[in-house]
Amino acid sequence: MQKFICTLCSYIYDPEIADPERGIDPITIFDGLPDEWSCPSCGAETYDFQEL
Repeated sequence: MQKFICTLCSYIYDPEIADPERGIDPITIFDGLPDEWSCPSCGAETYDFQEL
């Protein structure tokens, strides 16, 4: 599964881990994230992420 990195703080979104603390279940691909999701480290929007 493809990982994405936040260009502002270098947080890596790994779909195998996802973001369960914020309601995002493991195996949620980046394109499947809800519109309101943001970087858990810095609050950046999904458009601030790049594919690794």
